[in-house]
Amino acid sequence: MTEYLNSADVARLLAEPTAENRAVAAAKVSEQFKAGNLSAEERKIAEEIFKIMVKDAEVRVREALAESLKNSDSISHEIAISLANDVAEVSVPMLKFSEVLTDDDLVEIIKSQGADVQVAVASRSSVSANLADHIVENSKNAGVVATLMNNEGANLDEGTMDKALDKYGDDETVNIPMAKRSQLPIKVAERLVTLVSEQVRDHLVTHHEMSANTVMDLFFNARERATANLIHDGDDEVGFAALVDQLYENGRLTETLIFRALCLGDVIFFELALAKIAGIPIGNAYQLIHDRGDLGLKAIYEKCKFSPHLFPVVTVALDVAKEMASSASDDPLRYKSRMVERILTRCEKTVDMESFEYFITQIVGTNAA
Repeated sequence: MTEYLNSADVARLLAEPTAENRAVAAAKVSEQFKAGNLSAEERKIAEEIFKIMVKDAEVRVREALAESLKNSDSISHEIAISLANDVAEVSVPMLKFSEVLTDDDLVEIIKSQGADVQVAVASRSSVSANLADHIVENSKNAGVVATLMNNEGANLDEGTMDKALDKYGDDETVNIPMAKRSQLPIKVAERLVTLVSEQVRDHLVTHHEMSANTVMDLFFNARERATANLIHDGDDEVGFAALVDQLYENGRLTETLIFRALCLGDVIFFELALAKIAGIPIGNAYQLIHDRGDLGLKAIYEKCKFSPHLFPVVTVALDVAKEMASSASDDPLRYKSRMVERILTRCEKTVDMESFEYFITQIVGTNAA
């Protein structure tokens, strides 16, 4: 229940004007003011009391006043500014919540104050793009920028995010919450992929727009090559099926991973993966993949929405994998070398060379030499 100032409080204050009694009086007057049940004359009196209290020598009095008035949109700008420019114990509540303070007020304050004050401004329920940019510009503490990145109410434009990455891009307290924001400019997302962990990169790929090349490059990493080798080391179709399900559920059953596995001769994995992505039974997928000619393979390939310009390469890779199944060496490097040689011979005149070379160097993980 809200307590208002009464005659007993006034008497106590007159008899014992201690800091504690003054703080209690400040809080009660503020609550009455916020409640809006004062007459015009009483509101003027309350404002005069506030003007006296903001100059009180005791921090606890000013702190009580700020805490009570932080959500009031009726106090004068003069009172709000005075409290917002006080010591951190007093200013922080006002800086975090007061709507009386303007962007210009807040910009001036963060330019001259330290991290505690800047964090308070960065955590406001709404932070304009201009204010956010000034926060990043004037921050000397990663915690300030981290608070801003964690605040979905902050309007962050591309330039501001670039500044944040320039200053604190290697700091996970900054780059992780930035990566997990609901909206990210494409260039910022692409810049982040080189700074964050694999788990956060997965989030970037699945939640934010990126160029096709950037997405492909993300999958050309050591983990995917290791996964392809792990697939190659297995020979249990049931285990493959479970692995395909797991990769699919985690958003990891990528085009490049599937192609890598195929180029290592793992046709069973290739069949299971395409069946999973196409959403059809494995028996149907098998028939399409191994149908005479390439119409069946093309049909399931297109259903999976894979890169159309690489279809000829995949066709040859599948043929070569089947041809070499009985005579393949246990040495994966030798196998890949032979695969590259066959693909080079059959595809170099029918596939765009830029795409072809990209496929060879990135997906197969070796060169033609």
